[in-house]
Amino acid sequence: MARLRLGPLLRYVDEGTATVWVEASRPCRAEVRCADGARGSAHTFQVDGHHYALIPVTGLTPGTTTPYEVVLDGGAVWPEPDSRFPPSTISTPAYGSDRTTRIAFGSCRWAAPPADEHDPVGPDALDTLASRLAADPGAERPDVLVLLGDQIYADETSPATQEWLARRRDLTDAPGTQVADYQEYTRLYYESWLDPEIRWLLSTVPSTMIFDDHDIVDDWNTSAAWLAEMRETPWWRERLLSGLMSYWVHQHIGNLPPSELDADPVYRAVCAAPDGTDALREFASRADADPSSARWSYRRDFGRVRLLMVDSRAARVLEEQHRSMLDPKTEQWLREQALDRTEPCDHLLIGTSLPWLLPHLIHDAEHWNAALSRGERGARWARFGERLRRRADLEHWAAFPASFDGLGEVIAEAGSGPDAPATISVLSGDVHHAYIAEPHWPDAAAPTARILQLTCSPVHNSVPAGIRLGFRFGWSRAGRALGRVFARHARAAAPRFRWRRTGGPWFGNQLMTLTLRARSADLTLDQARPDATLHRAAHRNLS
Repeated sequence: MARLRLGPLLRYVDEGTATVWVEASRPCRAEVRCADGARGSAHTFQVDGHHYALIPVTGLTPGTTTPYEVVLDGGAVWPEPDSRFPPSTISTPAYGSDRTTRIAFGSCRWAAPPADEHDPVGPDALDTLASRLAADPGAERPDVLVLLGDQIYADETSPATQEWLARRRDLTDAPGTQVADYQEYTRLYYESWLDPEIRWLLSTVPSTMIFDDHDIVDDWNTSAAWLAEMRETPWWRERLLSGLMSYWVHQHIGNLPPSELDADPVYRAVCAAPDGTDALREFASRADADPSSARWSYRRDFGRVRLLMVDSRAARVLEEQHRSMLDPKTEQWLREQALDRTEPCDHLLIGTSLPWLLPHLIHDAEHWNAALSRGERGARWARFGERLRRRADLEHWAAFPASFDGLGEVIAEAGSGPDAPATISVLSGDVHHAYIAEPHWPDAAAPTARILQLTCSPVHNSVPAGIRLGFRFGWSRAGRALGRVFARHARAAAPRFRWRRTGGPWFGNQLMTLTLRARSADLTLDQARPDATLHRAAHRNLS
């Protein structure tokens, strides 16, 4: 009998359909059977000896909640017998003018240690959310979890994973205690998603995801020089291809609606093959050779709330004189989706793992570093700039000045005119603290929508004292003055708009939640406490 190795994960949900992702122990037919009669099935596909299915569920009724079970080759495998958690359910929206949509988001999650072990970085915000929802199944819950990168850490493995790796290979050989291939990537997903609280939470709250650097390696695609050096190492190619393949399997395909999956040639090829490994590896190889050949960015609509999830890692153009956060195809896609007025939205969300608006000192330092690395101050300064860029992680939107300005232009245009949304929010993580920042344009160019940078990180990770002090200083008047010194040395033009911090900084393991109804928007920040509760650290009305 087939066993359930990982999952189920409830991924895409709309008014009448859903997708549920599972990994089984062998080839089989995977089914989802709902208590209200809705159901779906799919045969597993194979990648590197693992068997997966993304099950499309149809016949759901809008505005209802129904328990479901997972069946493999006729045998029920979920819910688990004697589970301490409530039944997993699928809740469908019924979109209308008075529909409330709740979107919880965050990034950067180390897998939590077993419950009987000390957690050196404190309680996990997702674990804590799961415990709260399990204790009160009728409580308000997010309509979707938006996970903004670093769902796994390929370059910072746990002691338990390092012991497992040592049984496979010699850890004195590169990449040492980092993961090396697809099988080792699957270990990271088991470690993260078999956590009982996380497993139940992801089975009953829909999720949408994007990668960041640690899903592959720290500072992934920082610069052309960095990439050239990595390609000279004997382990990099296998690491990158395995990382992209495992991301496609575990995260990417679940982001897409069934209609897009049906039209996706890679998904069709992988599912049609007796073993889809070669087809998926060929796709990953093309994506490595030509990043513009693969679009990891995607759009999700929740009624009149539009989410554009933007790949700000693999889509980069790294050639020093033409650096861009997004390749031309992705840049054009983002512009078209943000400005799409065929179905106006009340709220536009742009998800990017890296913040667009940073503390002023950090923004100016990254802009300065980009000018140095480009050779604006000569070859000696350029070499210094490259070393500093890597050492200090100077690689956010500000480190790609044309892209920073371009995103601002798209946001300003999308936020202007009679059909403009009430709010445009850039959702980000990465920087291990949370804050709200708001840009302001000159009166003549000011959009009518309220524009916000909403940053929330980490979900479960360390926040060293140096990071706290550095970010606090970066937002301060003194930090801003120091930033202007960098800007003058770089001969950098002033940004076309200004911004200020209007909330935070907040530090801890945390989640933000947007509550959107018609043209109103509210934001809450909840932090995990040692007593396994979520503390409401902030609440803001955004509209």
